[in-house]
Amino acid sequence: MNSTPNALVIMYDQLSPAALGCYGSRVTKSPHIDRLAAAGVVFDAAYSNSPLCTPARYCMMTGQLPSSTRGYDNAAYLASTIPTFAHYARAAGYRTVLSGKMHFVGPDQLHGFEKRCTTDIYPADFGWTPDWRQPDQRIDWWYHNMESVTGAGVAEVTNQLLFDDEVGFHAVRALHDAARVDDGRPFLHVASFTHPHDPYVTRQEYWDRYEGVDIPLPEVSAADVAADPHTLRLRAACDMNRTPINDDDVRRARRAYLGNVSYVDDWTGRLLRTLELLGLADDTVVILLADHGDMLGERGLWYKMNFFEGSARIPLVVHAPARFRARRVSTPVSLVDVLPTLIELSGGVVTDAVAPLAGRSLLPLCEGGLEDRTVIGEYAAEGACAPIVMLRRGALKFVHCPVDPDQLYDLAKDPRERINLAGHPGQAATVAEFRAEVAHRWDLARLHEDVVQDQARRRFVMKALRTGVHTPWEFTPRRDDSNQYMRNHLDLNAVERSARWPR
Repeated sequence: MNSTPNALVIMYDQLSPAALGCYGSRVTKSPHIDRLAAAGVVFDAAYSNSPLCTPARYCMMTGQLPSSTRGYDNAAYLASTIPTFAHYARAAGYRTVLSGKMHFVGPDQLHGFEKRCTTDIYPADFGWTPDWRQPDQRIDWWYHNMESVTGAGVAEVTNQLLFDDEVGFHAVRALHDAARVDDGRPFLHVASFTHPHDPYVTRQEYWDRYEGVDIPLPEVSAADVAADPHTLRLRAACDMNRTPINDDDVRRARRAYLGNVSYVDDWTGRLLRTLELLGLADDTVVILLADHGDMLGERGLWYKMNFFEGSARIPLVVHAPARFRARRVSTPVSLVDVLPTLIELSGGVVTDAVAPLAGRSLLPLCEGGLEDRTVIGEYAAEGACAPIVMLRRGALKFVHCPVDPDQLYDLAKDPRERINLAGHPGQAATVAEFRAEVAHRWDLARLHEDVVQDQARRRFVMKALRTGVHTPWEFTPRRDDSNQYMRNHLDLNAVERSARWPR
């Protein structure tokens, strides 16, 4: 493998690691992801730093936490002055291409990518800004509700499927283009799918793959554990309290979800096969990951927006057999580690303007090194009314919110997080240490005020920009078909030679 290898990042939306064979699922049909994981480095304790689409992606792209970038929620803008891994790779001489979702908000829809092949599936403006000044408000037109569960099943066409069909096609096309370009630059390609994100609707062929399969119900029901205040808020925000859900609904939603895991697995297989057919596989590091997970009915919760394992834990695989032998890594890591990893792979250098980063390169762990790491999480979006922070160190996970009781879980002894140890007398010293660390890391009162003020500014700007002539920020891919295929200002022989690969 070259000292500056190509990199292909395949990203999924709302994919729980528990829904993959390589992470222990006995029912999911994900052969391509599982095959890649079997030959790669699998991280068993990888986390989303902020379990919601936009904040999680900003963490991944920038190596920074939401409190540093103000990437608080799904209508949070990312300043163009904040370097992303696309900027670093491009500065190091890479061709940077994005196909699919990144949920950028604001007029900058590239953030370092040289080319973007598709538009995004979700809005680029401030319309989805929550309002902590009205904590009991439920904004029905864009908040989650339970129709994704009650309406789960089969459809040939959905908003999500149309988008991912386009993402996959353009991602394959981008690899074809990369193989034929003669400028000597390696590539960094991101193929970012929106599945298996709800709604839980899949095509018939993927639904049929699970015919006769015993789809398991949640292992921890709402009745099995006492609901913490944030869980109660999420149930209200997502309209769960007013929507009765039975076991058939749950199995149908989970079956469709698994069908969509198989759908993105098929696209993954096609991308990997494309690398092989183009002769690029041996020189390309492939990274598989997700922005966050999905509760899928565990604890009576669906979707994400909390720091329980189903929501916050993600799959993360680094595949580079010529560089790293296959292994599993138990050290806790997170999305902010992706940027320093890609910088190290590309030979780039972190600019002093943003150092120190919140993340650390994964390469020492890929090489078999042993490190003690702490994963840091922040959540400041809908369903919350004050900042929620998380620390995962070793087997312990500590969750703190100024308005809620603390939560402490020993994931080695209690992987389903049934027992909150924060109130146990024997854990008083541990809780005190975590609380002291939280106080050292954050000024939560100041962070709360910044979140509220930032929400208010965005809502005002959104209202103003919707008055009069509206200029949208959504990305529109640019195409110059005057130079596509054969045109009479081109030499046919040169066109045919340059378009063919291998030549």
